[in-house]
This record gives sequence, C-alpha cells and structure tokens, in this order.
Amino acid sequence: MAGEDEVKLLGFWASPFALRVMIALEEKGIKYEYIEEDLLSKKSPLLQEMNPVHKQIPVLIHNGRPVAESAIILQYIDEVWSNGPAFLPSDPYDQAMALFWVDFIEKKLIVPGRCIFRSKGEEQEGGKRQFIESLVILEETLKGKDYFGGNTFGMVDIAFAPLICWFHMYEVLGEFKIMFENKFPSIFRWMKRCIERESVKRNLPQQERVLQSVLQFRRHSLLDA
Repeated sequence: MAGEDEVKLLGFWASPFALRVMIALEEKGIKYEYIEEDLLSKKSPLLQEMNPVHKQIPVLIHNGRPVAESAIILQYIDEVWSNGPAFLPSDPYDQAMALFWVDFIEKKLIVPGRCIFRSKGEEQEGGKRQFIESLVILEETLKGKDYFGGNTFGMVDIAFAPLICWFHMYEVLGEFKIMFENKFPSIFRWMKRCIERESVKRNLPQQERVLQSVLQFRRHSLLDA
C-alpha cells in the first residue's frame, strides 16, 4: 500500500471519465489533490506535460508520475492501494469479463451517447438506437444481481456509475425517454443502490448542471466552427 504518497488528479467536474477516478479514490480512502481543468479554455501546462500524447483528462499523478486513460487509472489504483475493496475479482477469467464490460460501456454506450448530444437527424437517431440496444444488453447482464460483479461494487460499476448524472442530458437533447423504471428495472435498482454509496453520492454532480454544461460546450463549439 502507498501510505503517505502524493496523489493528484487532473479532471473536469462533469467528465464521466474523471468521475470514475474520483469514485475509485474515494472507495479506497485515498487522499488526493484535485486540480480542475478548464476545457473551454487553453489546456493547462501541467496537463500538457503530464499527458503529452492525448492532452486529455483525467490524469492521475502519483508521486510525480502520470497515469492516463480512466480504465487504466482504475486498474492502477486497484493494484497499488490494497486498502479498501478490490475493484477486480481475483479469478483471471472474471477479471477479463469485467474489463470486457468496461470496454463495452465506453464503446457501445458513451460513444453513441456523444452522437445524441453532438449530432442531429439520422446520425442522432442511430446513436439513440445503439444507446438503447446497449442498455438492453446491460440490463440482461445485471439481472438478478446487486452489482455487475454480483454482491460487490467493483470495476464495471465504477465505470458505469458516472453516467447516472448524464442520462437526463441524453433525454433532453435527444428528445426521447429512457424509462428506466419500466424498461430497465435492474439498472434502475442498481442506480438507486449506487447513489446510496458515499463515493458516488459525494462526487456525482446534479443532472441539470451537467445538461447546462453540455449546452455551453455545444455553443462554444458552434462559435469555433
């Protein structure tokens, strides 16, 4: 375990990827310094230095050494800090399956989610279709379980939980209703369970604030076009 190590996180308050890392650090009880990046302005010299390849958040800085990409950061946290719950199961196959679902959430839920708020017409409709189809698959995967790994809050839950505060924005800008309680009851119960956890409750921003932030980003993008 890394006892009195220096830990910093470069992030943006609404980013689901940064929120993943915040939740993970909280679950492990790790003290850290949070540094907010202004993504509408020029990226800070620290961010460009710590993540020179992508220049994106989140970046975890542990004793001066940076780790980028949220899924990789989650694995790093889990391996370095043994205190607190393990994010990944001990069985190699179960580990592989957890990482598969983290990848699924990114490629099949977050990517089409971007189409919902960044596009219009046929592209947006395609994003909505894939988004709902992915929720159907996740609903089936979660059925009969408290969390994606069974009874334990783990890697897949941490990867998915930040989207709880984004669903309202998807509905408003996509002009559709997800109807979790009726169509996705397992996910609906899972969301309620997650929100009761201190690590999630303390870090997730209000849904309306996320919506207003995305609208601001869209206006900024249009001005830059």
